[in-house]
Amino acid sequence: MRKLLPFLLASLALASAPSPAQVEPYPSKAVKFIVPVPPGGAADVMARMVAEQLQNKLGQPFVVDNRPGAGSAIGMQALAKSPPDGYTIGLGNIAANAINPAVQPDNKLYDPVNDFAPVSLVGITPLVLVVNAEKVPSKTLEEFIAYLKANPNKLSYGSSGNGSSLHLGMELFLLKTGTKMTHVPYKGSAPMVTDLISGQVDASMDAATSSWPHVQSGKLRALAVSTKERAFFAPNLPPIAQVVPGFDVKPWHGVMVPAKTPQPIVDKLSAEIQAFIKDPATQQQLKDRGVVPVGSSAQEFAKVMNDEYDLYRQVVRDAKIKAE
Repeated sequence: MRKLLPFLLASLALASAPSPAQVEPYPSKAVKFIVPVPPGGAADVMARMVAEQLQNKLGQPFVVDNRPGAGSAIGMQALAKSPPDGYTIGLGNIAANAINPAVQPDNKLYDPVNDFAPVSLVGITPLVLVVNAEKVPSKTLEEFIAYLKANPNKLSYGSSGNGSSLHLGMELFLLKTGTKMTHVPYKGSAPMVTDLISGQVDASMDAATSSWPHVQSGKLRALAVSTKERAFFAPNLPPIAQVVPGFDVKPWHGVMVPAKTPQPIVDKLSAEIQAFIKDPATQQQLKDRGVVPVGSSAQEFAKVMNDEYDLYRQVVRDAKIKAE
């Protein structure tokens, strides 16, 4: 019995010791929320909505830290290098975690998949295939594809820049339809839309938030949406996938944390975000900003991240896209 006594005492000490969760329930202090885009846009609004909800539900400040630049790479690099303790989270996106790494594979600021643990997909912003209503005769997507096949490289399309989702979305469309157009990159969507309206370029796969008002005014003609499902803001507009099977371009934003963040923390954050996104009031707020609400599990988000990275690496290879 004397020999067993030290072991029994040690066992009792371990049993009575508080667990890490008891010592420091998560969160026990402020959480930094890195947002790799400037304040004011739809992505920033999404992040601030999520931050406010998490703060209200979990009882600690969730402080938004905007770190724009280099196509979201600056903010995502900061997130990747943060301690995996749940006290730094971030808003990943299609540019930072799929497109930019595909276009610039030698830029090793971070691994777009393995440096992060997905928490929940927040929302998707559908693109709209639009054409200049006066210059392009096509009234439907089928007519547009037929016109492109009969007139290779006759039409041009604008994008918000080389390697942007607008650029790669259109290149995927051209690859899948076997058609050709001339790419004209711009420094942002706004100057591109101005030239599209004036006829300097003929078409674009643009964000609905910038092009839709001009569709409604009749200056631009919308032919289809980029997502595989119809968009809530244009229920009569067909998806490109209806004519081009498998086509699905869906610029996305989702909450993630550094890799190796404890799974209970990931699960707790994911559950709160999913519940928030499913709330009808939240969904309406997001829709008012052109965002399709999602709210996914960490596992569902992980699949999206991997699939999107693989897709755009293939687009970059097949379309022979080079970084500027």
